[in-house]
Amino acid sequence: MSDAPARKGRRGGGRSGRQAARATKAETAAWLERRLPPVDLIDDESYAIIEANADIILEEVGIAFQDFPSALDLWKDAGADVRGDMVHFPKGMCRQLVQDNAPKIFTQHARNPARSVQIGGNATVFAPNYGSPFAMDLDNGRRYATLEDFQNIVKLVYDLPHLHHSGGTVCEPVDIPVNKRHLDMVYSHIKYSDKPYMGSVTATDRAEDSIELSRIAFGGDLQDRTVMTSLINASSPLRWDATMLGAATAYAKANQASIMSPFILAGAMSPVTVAGLAAQSLAEALSGMAYAQLVRPGAPVIFGTFASSMSMATGAPTFGTPEAGQAIQVMAGLARRVGVPFRSGGQFTASKYPDAQAAYESAHSLLPTVQAGVNFVLHAAGWQEGGLAIGYEKLILDADQLGAMTVHGRGIDMSENGQAMEAFRTNEHGQHFLGNAHTLANFESAFWRSEMANNDSFEQWEEEGSLTSAQRANARWKQMLLEYEAPALDAAIDEELVAFIARRKSEMPDASY
Repeated sequence: MSDAPARKGRRGGGRSGRQAARATKAETAAWLERRLPPVDLIDDESYAIIEANADIILEEVGIAFQDFPSALDLWKDAGADVRGDMVHFPKGMCRQLVQDNAPKIFTQHARNPARSVQIGGNATVFAPNYGSPFAMDLDNGRRYATLEDFQNIVKLVYDLPHLHHSGGTVCEPVDIPVNKRHLDMVYSHIKYSDKPYMGSVTATDRAEDSIELSRIAFGGDLQDRTVMTSLINASSPLRWDATMLGAATAYAKANQASIMSPFILAGAMSPVTVAGLAAQSLAEALSGMAYAQLVRPGAPVIFGTFASSMSMATGAPTFGTPEAGQAIQVMAGLARRVGVPFRSGGQFTASKYPDAQAAYESAHSLLPTVQAGVNFVLHAAGWQEGGLAIGYEKLILDADQLGAMTVHGRGIDMSENGQAMEAFRTNEHGQHFLGNAHTLANFESAFWRSEMANNDSFEQWEEEGSLTSAQRANARWKQMLLEYEAPALDAAIDEELVAFIARRKSEMPDASY
């Protein structure tokens, strides 16, 4: 196990230096403990209608479990009606399996115990971008991502305090063969961070390799601890494929968490309406989570939903739309009624650059995410170009906004200090509060302060180079990488990890699938 990371390194002077110094002193936590009540957009009657529609989909329409006979056998034994690859579920069966077995809250253990996160309840965990084949920064432009990009992002996420989780495939290292890159990715999370991380899901043996790497990293015995939370996407509409089922099965058997997540662009993978999307997503998620309970009762699962819209004129995915925000909030309410943790939302944009479009669309995605009370937020920082690219500058700017959402999510301080009555009693009528003892006691923490925004006068901003927010973020990530220091990792464990990776790579020829 490693100790909490030391923060060292010389920082520049001036305003940027003072901002960085404040950042090192900022209160950080392993996850966001929300006190903001979740926002429900619909009433109990409307939730019940959607749940009834999902039951009809499960019973009458069915869910396909494709090319995975062992899943069909489990469903037959459990009493489902199996017709070929199609499974039809008695009313209430999936919900009952989940509610009787799946934990409402669980802990994902980190290599550093201080970094372990609560999944569920009033906890929100922010994790970075996932799955992009491209990387983009102001200096090098858009290009295929490499293992160096992957490691850079892991290092940056490690040092960004409001990203609680290291994530998974933060970008695809396309310079490594497809069948081997999972080994380098999981190792990079272990080596360059001590935050929680995700495992590989692109093949059953890659999930098993992720479990073995984690076993080594955690000292040789997981002791039934959940140390990975991995993304299992439905092949929407209404299908689970063999690749995802194989990974989900491996993780469930090992007591590792799976996010059972429909992937929906409304209009293509679901009906265009929020209520229709919600019924389908609920049916798909329930069937996936219930399957994990058949594999191993009590296996930790997260009700996932990736839901966005598409242009009905061009077919292009669109992000930051009001309908997508509504879907997040409705699905979060449905997950609370099931009684399991919920994953959705993030900072989504179709923009190719960290510009105003990126900011607006990301804000319109992030605010409903926090207001909905989402427990696990994948894609919380770095998402660009509809997910095709991870942006270095976007990562930094998004992470800054997560600090604002942390304050928002903690709700209103109603303590004696928060009520500030002593300030009224001691302040003279008509006088400002700047010199009041209450103000002086609270001024450093009174308001959230962005580390990336510029609030100077025009003249000062111009004198300091007229930098845009993207240019400031560019300087920030470069400085962070210069100052990065890896967390402690036992040398014997590291040696065993490297040996395992070398052996596994030697056992298979390079492949592009």
